[in-house]
Formats: sequence, structure tokens, C-alpha cells
Amino acid sequence: MKTVAVIVAGGKGTRIEGKLPKQFTEIAGKPVVVYTLEKFELCDSVDEICLVVPEDFLSFSQEMVNKFHFKKLNKIIPGGEKRQNSVYKGLLAIPANTSFVVVHDGVRPLVKVSKIKESIRLCKECKAVILAVPVKETVKRVENLSVITTLNREKLWSIQTPQTFDYILLVGAYKKAEEDGFSGTDSSSLVERLGVEVKVLEGDYDNIKITTKKDLIFAEEILKSSKK
Repeated sequence: MKTVAVIVAGGKGTRIEGKLPKQFTEIAGKPVVVYTLEKFELCDSVDEICLVVPEDFLSFSQEMVNKFHFKKLNKIIPGGEKRQNSVYKGLLAIPANTSFVVVHDGVRPLVKVSKIKESIRLCKECKAVILAVPVKETVKRVENLSVITTLNREKLWSIQTPQTFDYILLVGAYKKAEEDGFSGTDSSSLVERLGVEVKVLEGDYDNIKITTKKDLIFAEEILKSSKK
């Protein structure tokens, strides 16, 4: 059974305000997305990798990939206008005989290989698995800067990637969302609306999505400490 990872790095990363999108910004001498790709290259449960990037960074990405010699990375394709479009394009670009697909943010370079492997193992049992961590802080519902209610923190989880699915299931979920004009915030939301149960695998708080300059600093410190 073939397992393919779709690494979504199609965003423009405007909040970092650098010369390059955040996925190509360097941390300790390597682009963020390279650290991400290395994790999936190292995971023996992943057979192939498809990388989705901005269309105007296709050549740049190919040069980057050639430099770091990824053996599993078989395709680099242009993304869409939004993340959902980019994931769908990635799904349609990978081999039709794929059994399981792992969708991961290109700007989550601190994911653990063990978590990728475990998510794939669980997916073979239940068809849909996402990484998440329990919310630490009190969360309130607010409208017009006024508190409406305090939510039960024990039932709230912060969702991460990777998100791993049966390939046919996920393609069907994206096709249905496109037909209905539905826009979700992650792949799981598209599967959930089909009535399919999605299992949660507890992740790690270090598995951050790099969005700001402070996130880059935090990620670099974690990478340095992991080498000691």
C-alpha cells in the first residue's frame, strides 16, 4: 500500500515581511521547508513526497530540492489561490494507486518523524487521523469585544498537521467541497462534513506553524537545542 505525503508550501508568507516567503526563509543555513521535507524523507512509512509551492517559485524550489538531494520527492507542482486549492491540486497530482495520503504544512519543520509514522499506522485502522494538542489557556467566545461565554477548555484541542487519510476518502471530500462551494480551514473539516469519524493523535507543542519572525527565532532555538 502506497503512502504519499503532500507538503503544502504554496503560501506567500506576507506576515514575515522578508525577501522570500516564509517557507523559503532560512533557519540555521537551510530553508524552513527543507527541514520539513527532511522529516518525511526520514520516515520509512512514507513512499513518495509531492511538494506544492507558489507558481512563481517552481524553478527556485527545484534548485533547492536538487541541492539537498531528496530521493522521495517526485513532484513539485504550483499551488492554487488558497490552501484548500493547493491541497486539492496536490491530491490530484499524486499516483492514482495511492492508498494513504499525509497532508502537512510546509512551515511546520519541527514535526517528529515518530508522529508521522504513528499517524499513518492509525490511519490504516480508521481512515482519518489528525494531530492536535490540548488547549492550555482559557478560551472565551467574544463578540464585539464583549465576552459571550467561557468555553470548556477540557474539550478544546489545537489542531496541527500532519493530517492523514485514506486517499479515496480525502479526494472525495475535496471534490464534494468544490461542488458545494465549501471552504474549510483544514483537510479534516472537509472529511468531517461527510460524517466520517476523525481520530485525534496527540501531537507536540513544539510542532508550531511558522507565521511570524518570532516563530522563526523560536524554531531556530529548538533546532539548536535538539543538536546538543
